Amino acid sequence: MANTDPSVRVRFCPSPTGNPHVGLVRTALFNWAFARHNGGTLVFRIEDTDSARDSEESYDQLLDAMRWLGFDWDEGPEIGGPHAPYRQSQRMDIYADVARRLHEAGHAYHCYCSTEELDARREAARAAGKPSGYDGHCRNLTDDQIAVYKLEKREPILRFRMPDRTIAFDDLVRGTLTFEPENVPDYGIVRANGAPLYTLVNPVDDALMGITHVLRGEDLLSSTPRQIALYAALAEIGVGNGTTPRFGHLPYVMGEGNKKLSKRDPQASLNLYRERGFIPEGLLNYLSLLGWSLSADDDLFSTEQLVAAFDIADVNANPARFDLKKCEHINAEHLRRLAPEEFVRRLVPYLQAPGLLPAEPSAEQLELLAKVAPLTQERMVVLSEIVNMAGFLFVDPAGFAVDPDDAAKVLTADARPVLEASIKALEALADFTPEPIQAALREALVDGLGIKPKFAFTPLRVAVTGRRVSPPLFESMELLGRPETLRRLSAALAALPAA
Repeated sequence: MANTDPSVRVRFCPSPTGNPHVGLVRTALFNWAFARHNGGTLVFRIEDTDSARDSEESYDQLLDAMRWLGFDWDEGPEIGGPHAPYRQSQRMDIYADVARRLHEAGHAYHCYCSTEELDARREAARAAGKPSGYDGHCRNLTDDQIAVYKLEKREPILRFRMPDRTIAFDDLVRGTLTFEPENVPDYGIVRANGAPLYTLVNPVDDALMGITHVLRGEDLLSSTPRQIALYAALAEIGVGNGTTPRFGHLPYVMGEGNKKLSKRDPQASLNLYRERGFIPEGLLNYLSLLGWSLSADDDLFSTEQLVAAFDIADVNANPARFDLKKCEHINAEHLRRLAPEEFVRRLVPYLQAPGLLPAEPSAEQLELLAKVAPLTQERMVVLSEIVNMAGFLFVDPAGFAVDPDDAAKVLTADARPVLEASIKALEALADFTPEPIQAALREALVDGLGIKPKFAFTPLRVAVTGRRVSPPLFESMELLGRPETLRRLSAALAALPAA
């Protein structure tokens, strides 16, 4: 285990745009685990300066997702802290003041170039085989040149003045990285309308909130030298404590075809996994494997084990491929690890969603669910499967229906003698529990009719549960009860096609 460091301060700072995606969750997980492992502080910050894309609905989804995943934070929304507010949309005065001070100190300058002029110069640079970033056209304008631009009613952006030096830093995941000045041109920090850009607000908040480590996606690596230069400028004008955070850039999460998993990919949506019935323990276990592992031969571990062992130095820089099958396998293993009463508690919402259980289930309904849960827990991959596996126990008798495809394949005219013999055997049964049920049906069908068990019991399973795949048949009959079992067998018999 790595040494702990309570001085660690990390941040998770998503933008509230659309549904949370698994790449975002992986970033949150590694920041949270790093903070908790070190006994440090996790700052939860909302980057909502893009009013065109941000929404309150997405903000609420973010907070709900964090709570569902089991992440807690030490500073941020709903908690507050010494650096409040933690929503960037409420910190605009701070950014305006810092931008003004950067400009006055010569670390930033007004750029009057139009989009058309920038595009033309970039194209010319490409044609000449030169770097196509901003060429510094407005870096050293004279007063007369500025006066001309103002007469033309040009609205300038504020651009940060990059130092003319090599910038190198020790990435916690990738080792030493070096950027030459010609590859890191001056960049915009405030729009022409005065709105601050991510390139300004993110480092400013890091500096003011004393962030010591920035763990983020590889896609942001190219902006790191710009931010390092900005941290130095902020220190010079007295913003923050004068230190630069250490960076660790997490590997890409790849989807189908070895392409970066986009938030638009269906399999990237966190809500999809919640709706299917993945549990946080399983999902977080799998996502942690996208770049990290507890050991070479153990992919299954608890969140507590993850926190105890997590070291950012152990994160692999190579891209990690999202494997849905493996994610499902790990989730299934965590389902089996749940205590019986906890497993039942988590099943309830998935039976409530289609109306199989009411908002306030009765004691009898919960008792029935507790009885069927052990019959399904070892068979399930996700919680939503309880609907198909055990919905037949909770559906109103009048609403029970057999799956049409299974009925067409199994409940044929050949099933008539099976159903008739089964009804007769079960009607005469004194003890309606699994062992006597199995013995009576085996005697009537296997011994009496000479039918192999596979063919003898499948029509019964479909008639009673509505599907060919269900919990154990004889236990299902006991839970359903003799009257309803016989009613369903009789209904299936009546619906059989003619011989």
